[in-house]
Amino acid sequence: MVTSPAPGEGPVRPMSVSLHEGTIAALRARTGKRGVSAYVEALIQRQLERDRLHELITDAEAEHFPADPAAVEAKRAILRGDTAGSADAA
Repeated sequence: MVTSPAPGEGPVRPMSVSLHEGTIAALRARTGKRGVSAYVEALIQRQLERDRLHELITDAEAEHFPADPAAVEAKRAILRGDTAGSADAA
């Protein structure tokens, strides 16, 4: 059985994308000319992870129920390090 490589695996192949000139300038200023591909690869992998996480959350909420917004905000406060008053809501 042949399987497709996972994100970040397999041979590297060139592809063309279109970006706004200002985006290209900012990207090159941050990465240098040779770092653009690695930077874009990392961004795409991170977005794919976020997309998969969103799909998992959507599936879980459909099967169980949506998360309580107050509980979600309490957990976000903990992640931000804002622990003042979060003990009651968590």
